[in-house]
Amino acid sequence: MNLSEAERAAARVMARCDALAQISESPDGLTRVYLSPEHLQANALVGEWMRAAGMRVWQDAVGNICGRYEGAEPGAQALLLGSHLDTVRNAGRYDGMLGVLSAIEIVSWLHQQQRRLPLAIEVVGFGDEEGTRFGITLLGSRGLTGSWPESWSAVADGNSITVAQAMKDVGLDIANTGKAARAPEEIAAYLELHIEQGPCLEQADLALGVVTAINGARRLSCRFQGEAGHAGTVPMAQRKDALAAAAEWIVDIEQMTRRYGQQRVATVGTLQCTSGAVNVIPGEVELSLDIRGPDDAQLTALLADLLAQGEAIARRRGVTFHSTEYYAINATRCDPELQRALSDAVAQVQGRSLSLPSGAGHDAIAIAERWPVGMLFIRCAGGISHHPAEAVTQPDVAQAVQAALLTVERFAASFTPLAMPGREVV
Repeated sequence: MNLSEAERAAARVMARCDALAQISESPDGLTRVYLSPEHLQANALVGEWMRAAGMRVWQDAVGNICGRYEGAEPGAQALLLGSHLDTVRNAGRYDGMLGVLSAIEIVSWLHQQQRRLPLAIEVVGFGDEEGTRFGITLLGSRGLTGSWPESWSAVADGNSITVAQAMKDVGLDIANTGKAARAPEEIAAYLELHIEQGPCLEQADLALGVVTAINGARRLSCRFQGEAGHAGTVPMAQRKDALAAAAEWIVDIEQMTRRYGQQRVATVGTLQCTSGAVNVIPGEVELSLDIRGPDDAQLTALLADLLAQGEAIARRRGVTFHSTEYYAINATRCDPELQRALSDAVAQVQGRSLSLPSGAGHDAIAIAERWPVGMLFIRCAGGISHHPAEAVTQPDVAQAVQAALLTVERFAASFTPLAMPGREVV
């Protein structure tokens, strides 16, 4: 793909992102949630673009929109490309959509060149990565891997509509979700192009970067218990101020996490002080802790150090400290061979490659449970995402399409796919 072809492809991607942004449940902001009328409308439009690019198209049993561009031999293993089409509330127009539409451009170029690769190319627009409607993330990609738990059917949205009922309302059957699952031998690998959702590429003045891992995360509810007292009558040396203990710990969290390197992050996002009166020494403080990093062992070590420091502060100040972990997900490593292939392609397109972890979650987390995954990041203005100000540039998108296509071509050329029986598509 030469530069002018890449620029035309990028212009189509940008225009189609704009078109999808018009499909929203609210006129004053982009919101498109799983199994909503807007979701099905977006699927239909993306399906039209897939067909125009030469793909056979179907909507699977969990609401993902899928397209297949056959390989040189019918029924070959597929290289899966894509991302998600759902959004958070009041979203930007590139998170997820950019990866699906760029993948369609890759297939379109191959189709125009009348080229068939040793591998088939499949493009998927996952129905629910964000979890906005039901509070469950990765519904679409876990449908593909066949890892839907039975408990999901009874989970309800804010209007008391369960997943099972929502599926029935759009002509799907919760009993058939297993039909969306793909056999391990059908897929060779998965590549996802996504906006970075952070500032690192912009700071490095680079359009593209290669993802090494999707960060693991731990979330905890923490509490300092002290002793409430009159703000005017208790001497400073005799206080058991829970808020002062929490404040000291928050500063230590920042400093200690920095010592673990820039790829580890920690955030205290909520703080609740009791009794919350201007003239009362705080007797109890509840706060959250969210830590993330691309290496599980280091993340575990960081958490242990932070909790030990919280306990030490509590002992010295005469208060108590408690913590409860309520969420944990391990890091997802991207496939080393795919990382190398992406890095080589990025270096060819922009002169050099930068490797970095992803601090946000992606469909690749679920797909990595079955198949090798690789991710390509594209620079976004100010690192802003999940917001209407989310922005990318057309020249950056052109480079992304070029690099992704190079990766697809080289992966397919070096891969010996298995002969697979044809898959019936409804």
